Amino acid sequence: MSVDNKIRIRMVNHSYFAVEAHPAQEQELREYFSFFVPGYKFMPAFKSRHWDGKVKLYNMVSKQMNVGLYTHLRRFCADRFYQLEILEHEVYGIPSFKEDIDHPALIDFLSVLDVPFKPRDYQYKAIAHGVENRRCLLLSPTGSGKSFIIYNLLRYCYEVTEGKILVIVPTTSLVEQMYKDFSDYGYDVDEFCHKIYSGKEKVTDKRVIISTWQSIYKFGKEWFEQFNTVFGDEVHLFKAKSLSGMMDKCTEAQYRFGLTGTLDGTETNKLVLEGLFGPTFTVTRTVELQKNKQLAELDISILLLRYHSDICNMMKDKNYQEELDYIVTYEPRNKFISKIAIDQTGNTLVMFQFVEKHGKVLYEMIKSMAAEGRKVFYVSGEVDATDRERIRGIVEKEHDSIIVASLGTFSTGINIRNLHNIVFATPSKSQVKVLQSVGRGLRQSDDGRTTKLIDIADDLHVNSHKNFTLRHSAERIKIYTKEGFNYKVYPIDLKPILSKDTDTNEYFD
Repeated sequence: MSVDNKIRIRMVNHSYFAVEAHPAQEQELREYFSFFVPGYKFMPAFKSRHWDGKVKLYNMVSKQMNVGLYTHLRRFCADRFYQLEILEHEVYGIPSFKEDIDHPALIDFLSVLDVPFKPRDYQYKAIAHGVENRRCLLLSPTGSGKSFIIYNLLRYCYEVTEGKILVIVPTTSLVEQMYKDFSDYGYDVDEFCHKIYSGKEKVTDKRVIISTWQSIYKFGKEWFEQFNTVFGDEVHLFKAKSLSGMMDKCTEAQYRFGLTGTLDGTETNKLVLEGLFGPTFTVTRTVELQKNKQLAELDISILLLRYHSDICNMMKDKNYQEELDYIVTYEPRNKFISKIAIDQTGNTLVMFQFVEKHGKVLYEMIKSMAAEGRKVFYVSGEVDATDRERIRGIVEKEHDSIIVASLGTFSTGINIRNLHNIVFATPSKSQVKVLQSVGRGLRQSDDGRTTKLIDIADDLHVNSHKNFTLRHSAERIKIYTKEGFNYKVYPIDLKPILSKDTDTNEYFD
């Protein structure tokens, strides 16, 4: 075989391997591992011609790639009949080098942890996969017990390695929740775990550190080199450059686990994350958990609000932001949403995007309409993490409260057991936001009720012209269909005046 048909790789560290290839092959690699970033045409760097709109996963200058892309490199070579040669065969970290698992020993180890419950079959498979591969991207939906999977893998890594363990999460709320979850699983968190976020001490002798990525991403390489194991939870929410920067600096991290409930559906997002953590392993799916009665059933009602023709004509030539601003500040719409929330029985979560012009308005409106004694809470980024956790704890003991919460704080990672209804008050087409938000209500409640999702959609179409948010509702329907969720669409004429005595459930019961 000619030299031109051979590509060699050599480990640089636990983040990168170097590639030795003919210049023509390098060009092929560059093209193969280059992808357009979604929405690149609208980004300033592309518009100013300083950037071609692509993310490049093979560096032509350093001639290096992230270790997690090994399986993709192997596929690249196979498709072109190139021979892939690994120059160092005792390579630690390349996903193809798996450890044979002694399953009885692993089961015994997990039993010794003395957690309040045993791992479910899919959880054990995820744990075993992580142990076997040492690095992977675990795709596991909301309600599948991601923190429990992390905990078991963390305890295993604690025993088999001597370095420190880093758990990175996107929000301070998740730092507190992860800390509490570990404690609930029986871990002495005060002795072994240290929390890092705003105002917290950055230096500790404890081996397990739980931190937001915002608190540490600017730290130097020497700080990250102390970690032998890294977990990234809800990794789809990390700023891509910050996540890559942190993981690149974790050159001693032999064990790497990324977890998320949802990817955004783009090849770019998936490959970037796989490069940092390893190949994707699908732990389970929402519909499977529902089938096994491990998650609540979901009943989706899409309330398609039809606006007066005068409003539709007025908004026809508006851009997306102008349309959205009008919709979220339109008083009849907000009164309708508030009445919807009031009319539901059980704990209800109303989710918004804009704090000042929408969230606070809805909160005040709902609070003024709610019956005396009914608890109404407000949560946004302005609310302290400990207060959010306190609210979550209160709601889990309530049966008829209302939470008005921003997508940024409650769409990801915050689990409320007794949540019966979710109202989407702000239009969105993001697969990640939609599925993460849906997941807030899928934990089994104490009474075993079906979760009701009320999706507020907005119809301002004029003839064949479909407005932006109407098209976004169509994207959400595609997501519901793909996930196997049941849904119904209910066209509703949005009246300027809504009677106080009107029962909004009549529109879609």
